[in-house]
Amino acid sequence: MHWYSAFFLALADVLVRGDAELDAGVRLTALRFASMIPTAPLVRSLGSIRAPDGPIAGGKGANLGELIAAGFPVPDGFVITTEAYAYAAEAARIDPGEPEDAAQRLRRNDVPNTISAQALEAFRALDAGAVAVRSSATAEDLPGASFAGQQDTYLGVTGDEALLDAIRRCWASLWNERAVAYRRDHDIDDREVKLAVVVQRMVEATAAGVLFTADPVIGRRGRAVIDAASGLGEAVVSGAVDPDHYVADPVTGEIAERTVRRDEAVLNDAEVRELAAIGLRIERYFGNPQDIEFAFDADRRLWIVQSRPITTLYPLPHEPAREAAGPRVYFSASVAQGYFEPITPMGQEPFRRIGEMLAGAFARGQRNGEPVRSPVVEAGLRLFVDVTPALRDRLGREVLERLTGVAESRSSVVIRKLAMDPRFAPRSGSRLASVRRMVPLVVRSRIPIFALRIMRSPYASRERYVREIERVTHIDLPPAATSAARLDAFEKLIRSAPRFAMPRLLGLVAAGMLSYAAASRLLGDRATQQELQTLTRGLPHNPTTEMDLALWALATEIRTDPESRGALMERPATELAAAYRDGALPRPLQEGLAAFLARYGFRSIGEIDLGVPRWSEDPAHLLGAIANYLQLGDGALAPDEQFERGAREAEAVVAILLGRVRGPRRRVLRFCLGRVRALMGSRELPKYTLIRRLFTPMRELLKPVGEELAATGRLESADDIFFVTLAEARQALAGADVRETVAARRATHARELARRHVPRVLLSDGTDAEVALVDVPDGALRGSPASPGVVTARARVILSPQGARLKPGEILVAPSTDPGWTPLFLTAGGLVMEMGGMMSHGAVVAREYGIPAVVGVAGATERITTGEEITVDGSAGVVSGGRL
Repeated sequence: MHWYSAFFLALADVLVRGDAELDAGVRLTALRFASMIPTAPLVRSLGSIRAPDGPIAGGKGANLGELIAAGFPVPDGFVITTEAYAYAAEAARIDPGEPEDAAQRLRRNDVPNTISAQALEAFRALDAGAVAVRSSATAEDLPGASFAGQQDTYLGVTGDEALLDAIRRCWASLWNERAVAYRRDHDIDDREVKLAVVVQRMVEATAAGVLFTADPVIGRRGRAVIDAASGLGEAVVSGAVDPDHYVADPVTGEIAERTVRRDEAVLNDAEVRELAAIGLRIERYFGNPQDIEFAFDADRRLWIVQSRPITTLYPLPHEPAREAAGPRVYFSASVAQGYFEPITPMGQEPFRRIGEMLAGAFARGQRNGEPVRSPVVEAGLRLFVDVTPALRDRLGREVLERLTGVAESRSSVVIRKLAMDPRFAPRSGSRLASVRRMVPLVVRSRIPIFALRIMRSPYASRERYVREIERVTHIDLPPAATSAARLDAFEKLIRSAPRFAMPRLLGLVAAGMLSYAAASRLLGDRATQQELQTLTRGLPHNPTTEMDLALWALATEIRTDPESRGALMERPATELAAAYRDGALPRPLQEGLAAFLARYGFRSIGEIDLGVPRWSEDPAHLLGAIANYLQLGDGALAPDEQFERGAREAEAVVAILLGRVRGPRRRVLRFCLGRVRALMGSRELPKYTLIRRLFTPMRELLKPVGEELAATGRLESADDIFFVTLAEARQALAGADVRETVAARRATHARELARRHVPRVLLSDGTDAEVALVDVPDGALRGSPASPGVVTARARVILSPQGARLKPGEILVAPSTDPGWTPLFLTAGGLVMEMGGMMSHGAVVAREYGIPAVVGVAGATERITTGEEITVDGSAGVVSGGRL
C-alpha cells in the first residue's frame, strides 16, 4: 500500500470517530504519515553513487559507483536504494525477529507504487534488452565480512513485471537462511541491515569469471588468480562448472599457471594479461586486494560487473623499509606461545621493548650493513618475529630449524622448505664464519654463564635467580601515586626487567635442554625415544604442574563439603564468580579459592596479553575446572597419583639406562640424567616468572590510569587503556581524547577474534608458508610424538578453555594450549594439538600426567569431530579412527 493511500485511510478512520478522540487521532495519523514518507531518493543512477553512499546503495552499489567514477569499464545502470527497501519492509510489516515470514511477505507483496514507478522509469531510460538485478546489502563488502553470495542475483531479466519480481526477490533474499546465519556468525544485528538493488545493463558474455588480485588460498599478494568459463560468470561463482584457471604476474604479465579444462582455452594470453593489469589498477584504486567479477562480451570487450575486498587474507606487517631489502620471513611468536587470539596494543608493548633489546644486542656484531630494527612486528594484532637474517645465515638456519623442531614442529617443517628457496639462500660466508660471528654475541648475552652456574648447583642457583629477579622487578610506588607516576613505573619496569631477567631465565632453560641433549647423545641407540620421553615425566620444580595439583587439592578438599559441592555442580561458573567477589560462596569454597588465588591469581588464559583479566579478577574458569574435577571418581585417574606414578617410572628408566653404560661414560651419564630430572621442570619457570613479576604487575599499574581517563571523558571505559600505546596513554593524560582511536581498534580486535587461522610462518608478500609448501597427509593425521602411550576414547574439540568442560577420559583436541588450559589436562585421557613440539608447553604437561599426546597436527580441530572415537598414539605421533 502506498503511503498516501495509508494516510487517507487513517484520516478517514479519524474522521468517523467522536470529537473527543479527534486530536489524538490526528497526532497518531501524522506520526504514521511521517514514518512512511521516504527521506532520501528511491532510485539513483549508478554513476552518481560514491563510497560514502554505502548506507543507501549497499556495498556492491557503492563499489560499482566508485569504479565508474574512476573510469573503469562498468555496465551502466541504477540503484534502488535502501530507503526504498525500508519503505517496502514497512509496508509489508516485516518483523526482523521472524526472518522466514519476512522473506515471504517481501516476495508476496507488490512493489509499492512510488518505487515501481521510479524503477520502471529508470529501466526504460536505460534502454537495455536485458538487465542483471543484483542485491546490495549494507552489511556486505565490509573489511571483515564480504557477504559474497549471501543474497540473490538475477540475470537476463527482461520486461517490467520480471524486473519488479526480481526486485521483490532480492529484498526477500536479505532474510534467507544463509544470509541470516552469516550475519549472526559475524555478530551483525539483523535490525540494522538494509538492502539496495543494483540494476545494470546485461553483458551478453562469451566468457566470464572471477579475478582475485591476491591468491585467496595461500595469501600471496602481487599475483592475479583467474577462474574463467564460457558464457555467464554465474556458473563460475556458483561452482556449476569446472573453470579454466590462470595465474599471472600483473606487473610483468608473465603467466605462471594455465589449466585448461576443455579443448580450447576460455581466455587467450592477451586477455589474461589485460585482466591482471586491470585488477592491479582496481586494487590500487581501492587500496586493498580485490575479488572481481568480469565478463567479455561478443566483441571480447572486458567489463567489470563487481568488485569487493578479499576479506579472508591475513593482514601483512607494514614495513616498507624492510621489504625494500627483499622478501622477509616472519615466524609467529603468538602461535609459538600457544595463543591464537589478537593481542591488545598495550599488550604488545612488552614484546616490542624485548625486541628492541635483542636488536640492540645483535647489532653490535652486525657487519652486513643492514639497518638495525626490532625483529618483533605486528600483523593482524598478533606478534611475529622477523627470522630472515637467521634463515640467510648458514649457522642461523640450522639453529632456527632445531629450535622450532623442539618447540613447534610444524613450523620446523616450513623452515626446512624455506631453506631450499633461493630467495633465502645464505648471502655469504662459511659456516665457520657464522660461528665466529655468533659466539661473541652468545657469550656477551651471559646466557652460557648462567646456564653453567645452574648446571653446577641447580637448586641454589635457581633460587638465587628468582630472588634477583624479584628484587629488580620490585615496584616502589605509594598507593596514592599519580597516573603519570604509574606510567613512569610501567616504562621503567618494561625497559629494565627483561634485560636483567631474560639471560637468567633462558640460562635455566638452556641448562635443562643441554642436559637432555647430552644424555641422548651419550646413550645413542641404547635408548628408545619413548624411554627418553619417560625421563621427563613427573618432573619436580614445574610451577604450572604445581599450580594444577594445587587446584586438584582444593577440589579434593571441598569434595567432602556438601554445600560447596552442590554449588559447584548446580550453579553456573559466572554466577559462582560473582558470589565469590561478594564473599557469598560456601565457606570451604570461598576460603579455599581465596588461598589458591593468593598464590596463583596472577595467571589467566591468554596471560601474555596485558589486556586480558587475571583469575584474581574473574575466577569463573577456575570454578568450572573445579566442577569438572568433581566428576572424577576413580582414584586411578587422580592427577596427583598420575604425577607420582610418572616420577617413579622416570626414576626406574634412569636406573635402566645407567645399566646399559659402563666406565667413565656412565659417570657422565649419571650427572646428565640427574640434571635432566632437576632442571627440565624449570622449562615453565621463565613464563611463570615473567607473568608473575612483570606482566600482571604492569596490568595493575595501568588499571587506575584507565579509571582516571574514563572519569575525565578521554576514554569510554577503564579497560580501554589496553587499546592505546604507552605514548598515547601519556597523550591522553595530557588532555588528548583517544576515544575514536580506541573504538576503531576495538572494531579491528573484534574482527580478529573471529579469525580461525593464523599463519605459523608468514612471508612479506602475504604467503602462508605452511599452506603453500607443506602437503597435508591423507588418511590418519600425523604430528609429532609428544607423550608416549596409546589411548582410544571419544574426542572433544575445544577452541577456548573458557567455560569448557571435559569429561573424564575424553581426548582433548585443541588448537594450542597455555597454562590457562592445563586444569583441563587433569581429566583428559589424551591430547591432540595443532601446534607445538616435544618441548612445547602442552607436551611437557601431558608427559608429566602420563597423557598420550600428539602435537603439531595440522587441521586437527577441523578434521576431528566432538564425540567420535579416535586413537592417539603418542609414541608414533599418529591420530587415527573416526572419519579421518
